[in-house]
Amino acid sequence: MTDALRIARRVRHPLKFRLLEVVEVSDLTPSLKRVILTGGLEDFVSLGFDDHVKIFPPREGGPLVLPTVGPDGPVFPEPRPTARDYTPRQWDTAARTLTIDFAVGHGGPATDWVMTAKPGSQLGVGGPRGSFIVPTSYPHHVLIGDETAVPAISRRLEELPAGTKATVIVELEDEASAPPLGSAADLTVIRVARNGGPRGQVEPLRAAAETALADIPREDAYVWIAGESQVARTLRGVVVAMGFDPKAMKAAGYWRAGAVGAHEVIED
Repeated sequence: MTDALRIARRVRHPLKFRLLEVVEVSDLTPSLKRVILTGGLEDFVSLGFDDHVKIFPPREGGPLVLPTVGPDGPVFPEPRPTARDYTPRQWDTAARTLTIDFAVGHGGPATDWVMTAKPGSQLGVGGPRGSFIVPTSYPHHVLIGDETAVPAISRRLEELPAGTKATVIVELEDEASAPPLGSAADLTVIRVARNGGPRGQVEPLRAAAETALADIPREDAYVWIAGESQVARTLRGVVVAMGFDPKAMKAAGYWRAGAVGAHEVIED
């Protein structure tokens, strides 16, 4: 396989803010809720499995106010609306629906909103501003994360073709919280259950990764990691130390212990 077939690329999208309305709310697992939204989505686009949109839940007791697009980017009203990053799980431009899956049980404005959301509830959505497109041509794909990473992991698994291999290591509250994961790829799923333990601990995922990745050819794998920021940073270091190519790897902090609204790409 030539290196050209393994080059990731970035694509920018026009910035747009949308006021959407809830069509349906359902429980995928005890820790994962699905919300289907409708509205002006005819030109919505999301090309990367780990894209993120900004969601703007309404303030309690107040109207939902969105930023506007100015000549230099977004223009925020005062008081500035609360925003959080979420993966577009599915969308249908013909039906004008967007699906977002929410990890719940840890509090915060987004999860507080989804716990009371019902058909007719409103949510603001901005973006995605761009997509990072990773080729599916790698023979092996490694996906590591916690509940917050499940929507992106699920999207990636659905993209992978038959004939490839995928190894998923996912941290969950317990076995009852395990989401359904399917793929045309040859799929191995390792579940790491907290069983009442604290979130954001690196050792269980580190141990699972060191065991599961031991026999995977280093030159044939793309590794993707997301979850708590310090956990993702540590796991990236562990996987690089095992001999995997940092150029065929992406790590991201989807949340940070003790902080709010954190989202970062982790590099050297």
